[in-house]
Parts: sequence; structure tokens; C-alpha cells
Amino acid sequence: MATPSALRAPALVVSAAVLLSLAGCSDGGDGKKDGDTKQDLATQELTWTECPAPTPAEGEGTKPSPLPGGTPWKCATLQAPRDYAKPDGDRIELALIRAEAADKDKRIGSLIFNFGGPGGSGVATLPSAAKDYEKLRTRYDLVSFDPRGVGRSAPVKCQDDKALDAYYAEDATPDDAAEEKTYADGVKAYAAACEKNSGKELPYVGTTNAAKDLDLMRQVLGDEKLHYFGISYGTELGGVYAHLYPQKVGRAVFDAVVDPTQKTEQSSLGQAKGFQLALNNFAKDCVARGDDCKLQGSTPKEIEDGIVALLDRLDKKPIPGVGGRRLTQSQATNGIVQTLYSKEFWPYLEQGLDEADGGNGALLLVLADSMNGRNENGTYSNIGAANAAINCVDSKERYDLAYAKSKVPEFRAASPVFGDFLAWGLSGCSSWPVPGQWETPDVSAPGAAPIVVIGNTGDPATPYEGARKMAEQLGKGVGVELTYKGEGHGAYNGGSGCVKTTVDDYLLEGKVPASGTVCE
Repeated sequence: MATPSALRAPALVVSAAVLLSLAGCSDGGDGKKDGDTKQDLATQELTWTECPAPTPAEGEGTKPSPLPGGTPWKCATLQAPRDYAKPDGDRIELALIRAEAADKDKRIGSLIFNFGGPGGSGVATLPSAAKDYEKLRTRYDLVSFDPRGVGRSAPVKCQDDKALDAYYAEDATPDDAAEEKTYADGVKAYAAACEKNSGKELPYVGTTNAAKDLDLMRQVLGDEKLHYFGISYGTELGGVYAHLYPQKVGRAVFDAVVDPTQKTEQSSLGQAKGFQLALNNFAKDCVARGDDCKLQGSTPKEIEDGIVALLDRLDKKPIPGVGGRRLTQSQATNGIVQTLYSKEFWPYLEQGLDEADGGNGALLLVLADSMNGRNENGTYSNIGAANAAINCVDSKERYDLAYAKSKVPEFRAASPVFGDFLAWGLSGCSSWPVPGQWETPDVSAPGAAPIVVIGNTGDPATPYEGARKMAEQLGKGVGVELTYKGEGHGAYNGGSGCVKTTVDDYLLEGKVPASGTVCE
């Protein structure tokens, strides 16, 4: 998952994947390989019990149902140091979920998933996505977790639900000095709320510490090597792990790959271009369907111009949405973004735009709520708070409002629809109370086992070029590039039998594909 909550959040989503750890704060985020974790932590025994329903912070929902054949989901908590530089100090609990392998005789080990964000709950996501990985469960225990700062794992808390409703509705593309002040005040207030409510956790939620958690998890689960499936931001986490522990890398797949060479500004501009490309592909498809397309316009540009005009109208006057809430320009943009993650969502985009053009903003508002982590009862998951906290403690860059404003023309040229939002979003970490760790993460992993790195040519959130950059940075003989010529964020579940077979053969049988393999 690469959530561009940068469109209206305090941090650009992911070092590349939704965009957007800790000098002077002893976060253990110095890149050192920790061999000094307390032995009792590495040998702790997990107590696996029936999984509860997801908490509001994880996104709510029902208890996970058993898998085919009756295999139950089991949950546990893992003890980890809050600060790896002080292994005898405070501990935090990390929430885990597991479904055991179907074929115990041929079991390889645990396959640990991170679905991205950063800020997504793996405990809530894995059961809902498990049908797509059922073949992998023949030889692996499927495992995921809430990373530190997320869901049930020492979650970061910022603003309350009422304040978040107002925050996500605010104008994220200021047009004059007064709106600029309101925007800047909103960024400051958000960061202040995070410090007030989660100041103790903020220095320690970065990706380096999450990678160290992965290795602790590997040890406690009893695996000699880490077998890993990282998606979106999960590829950055996997790359950092491979750098810290190259000899512990087992069979690993990176899908929807973050470009580890790009700084925050480059990543954000790349997302502007990526989402614009996805929107253009949507518009081309709509035009090709002729009268079946509900949107006005006989060319893709005319459809896109209509979307820009709709957003301009919403900037001046929001329209009715759900209940007493109205659809603003910021929420409409987030709603549009949500539908560009998968071609399967394009019908909702078409319907939402058509209805909003007629004055009904309900569908786009529901889609925006999904993007922002708003539950049906009005509570919020903590994906936005965790996303901000992780991105801002990872990235050293602190762009002020004046710098963000100066980038608007360049970003707008890259994307008339998304450019303004992503340019202003550069200032998201400007008031963050904790310094960041890096400009770009080091993912070099000499001596590591091969890692299959999948790039999707139509990926809006983690543009295709990032896969090649990741493969290059991992190093010769480590990064194995696989290209998927398709649409949507990610490739394994994108509908390509070629991708699925290639990845399954690697994870289940150890058959490493030739680097440069192309699937359509």
C-alpha cells in the first residue's frame, strides 16, 4: 500500500511510496547491525491465541475467518526494545498474526508480509488478502504484523476524530496569504498534537528500527533466514533489512517498488507524474468506450480538463457529501487518488466524478474516507498518524512553506490534477518535533541472496523506474528485476498469470527468474 495521504497529511507519502529516524535521539537508527539485543528477547516464546476483531486504530472490522480447510488465524505479541541502543530499557509490544502452512512436511518457514503505507496494519490486512496468497501457504506460515507506531504496536496518536474531520477537509492548495497561514497553522497543529500524545514513541518508529524488529521476529519465529514479501513501502523496509542483515536474507520479493535513490521532493514529483499517468490511462479507457462513458469529453485531455474544472469549483464551494458532511476539493482529490490504485476501481471513479459534477459528492467522499483511514462510525485508524511519524523520522528534509510554494509551477506542469497538492505537501514535516535519519536509505546488500524486484509500468504510487533503481542499489547478483506491463499499484495481484507463476516458482521452489524478465 502506498498511501499518498501527502495530499492532505503532514508528510508526503513514503520515501517513494506514499512520500514522503534519528540523529541525536538514540533511536538505534544509525545503521549499525545489532547483535546486542537482549538474549531473552531473541528467545522469547510467543503465545498464539484466537485473533480479536481489528481495533479502530487498525481500521475496525470483524474477526478473521478461518482459511480453506479450517486453518485458523492466530495472534500474538512480540516484545521488542523501544530503543535498540538501550536493549535493557523500555519494551514495546508488536502485534503479529499467523496462519500455519498447509503442508507441514514441505514447510519452508515463515513468509512475513509488509503491505506498505507506511502505517498500514498487517494484522488487519493479511486475512483480507490471504486468498491471493493461498498457494504460498502450502509451504509457508503466512505472517504479518503491525509495525511499531501502527495499529496495536505502540500506536502513534495525533489528533482526535473531530479534529481529523476538519483537517482532511481543509484547503490543501492555498490561493492567497490568508489560506497559506491557515494551511501552515494546520501542519503545525497536527505535529504538535502528535508530540503531545505520542512524544515518547516518535523518535523510535523509523524504518531502521522496523527492520531490526523484522530480524528479532525472524529469530523468535525460529527461522534461519528471513523470507519476506514487501509491497510498496514494504520494499523500502525490505531493502533496509537487506542492507543491515545481508546474510540473513532468504527468499524475498519486492512488489510496487520504492525508488531508494530519490529524496522526498523527487519522490513526490514522481508520484505527481505517476498518478497523472494513471488518470490519463483511465481517461483513454473512458474515451474508448464511447457513449458508455458517463464523463463529458471526446478526448482524454477534455476529460482531464473537466476533472480540473470540478476541483476548481469544489475549491470555491464544497457540495453535499454524506450526512451533514460536504465534499471539499481536498477530499475529492483523495477520493480520485484512491481509485487509481487498481484498474478495478475505475468504474467507481467514473461514477464518483459524474455524480459530483451533478452536485452529489457522496461517493467521492466515501472514497476519500477510505484513503484517510476514516471508519464508518466516524473514528479513524492511525494510518495517517503513523505515516507522518515514520516518514518524518526517516527523512532529514524539512521544506518550509515558502519552498513548497516555489515548487507549485513545476509540480503543476507534471500534473494539472495532483501537482498542487503534492507540491504544498512538501512542507508536511516542517514542524515535526523529531529530526530525521537520512536523505535516502542505504539498501546495498552485498552477499545477500537474490531478491525479486517487480516493477509495474502503470503503477501510479511507486513509478516503474523505482524497481530498476532498487535492483541496482541492492547490488549485482542480488536485485533481480521483473517487469509487469500493466496498470495499478503492484503486480503480484494485478491479474498476470506470468507474474504470479514466476513469483510462486521462486518462493516455493527457489527458481530465480532471469533478471529483465517481462510479463504482460
